[in-house]
Amino acid sequence: MVCNFRFAIASDLHIALPHTIWDHPSRFHLVEVSIPAFEIVIEHLTQLNLDFLLLPGDLTQHSEPANHLWLQARLAELPFPTYVVPGNHDVPVLMSNEQSIGFADFPQYYRKFGYDNPHQLYYTHELLPGVRLIGLNSNFFNEEGEQIGRLDEQQFTWLEEVLAAADDELIMVMIHHNVIEHLPDQLRHPIGKRYILENSPQLLAVLRRYGVKLVFTGHLHIQDVAYSQGVYDITTGSLVSYPHPYRVLEFKQDNYGRQWLEIISHRIETVPDFPNLQHLSRQWMGDRSFPFIVKLLTQHPLNLPLALAEKLAPGLRDFWANIADGDALLDYPQFPPSLRRHIQTYGVMADGVPTFIDNHSSLLLGDWN
Repeated sequence: MVCNFRFAIASDLHIALPHTIWDHPSRFHLVEVSIPAFEIVIEHLTQLNLDFLLLPGDLTQHSEPANHLWLQARLAELPFPTYVVPGNHDVPVLMSNEQSIGFADFPQYYRKFGYDNPHQLYYTHELLPGVRLIGLNSNFFNEEGEQIGRLDEQQFTWLEEVLAAADDELIMVMIHHNVIEHLPDQLRHPIGKRYILENSPQLLAVLRRYGVKLVFTGHLHIQDVAYSQGVYDITTGSLVSYPHPYRVLEFKQDNYGRQWLEIISHRIETVPDFPNLQHLSRQWMGDRSFPFIVKLLTQHPLNLPLALAEKLAPGLRDFWANIADGDALLDYPQFPPSLRRHIQTYGVMADGVPTFIDNHSSLLLGDWN
């Protein structure tokens, strides 16, 4: 039987030392706060008697060696074990260049943080007696050299072997790309599909076959808990974009043998030089939202004319910030009925009843057998 334990998740850190920061007028990320925000998280977590910390990818701004080295050194100082997986920003190129480390170099930097085998971008580790972590690499380069979210067949073979060998263990999977849809029709949505694993149905079939119930993801920069046929995909927003969240989670078993995962979300309210981070960050996102909203309105399934989309877009400037917040109640009564209904599908309403589980919740995982 698995004992109760506590752990934390901080995702999409995008660590950027001051001399590495690059700017672009439309970027959503406030990488300027990456290091002070992470330090505030660590200061809090070190007071909680954690069993471990999970970092599900996009550890660095754009895979700069200096940023990997800084994070590697900082994680080595922590009083609890930490485990990482690569995000698309951590392995953006197959071969190293003047800016980024190469695809195969990533495990070399994180040998103390999951990668016992420095020649493989995925791993498994016994976190506690009866509790096993599987860290997967969801970054794949196709024949055109384009980076996409996909698990290769070699990794699937390895995963099946690990799961088959797991004997009554609680399995937790960490992977950067989403596995379950967090946005409406995400696998086919022109914008949303880049954030979900291209072959997620195949992965979900494997996880269900072996009774795996917990997957922890990042990448999308929103607070969301998605569920599909026995599997939870708990995605955590980015420390460098609104609302700058992180999570503390507790696994518990009650007197009836039922297993629960309790989720408590926190957010960074202020850092040096950004005393009102929440307000500034929400404004920052809204100020840069226009091109994104226009694209959302003009693409499938809405396919609105460009002129109409540009007219409506200012009224949706806070749309993505509300989604990133989690547990969003979205209603725009001033919009045409069909558009209003479509926008509502991004929120918490299901069959007319709101389900608030994205930030604070207790998930029933099942009975101990």
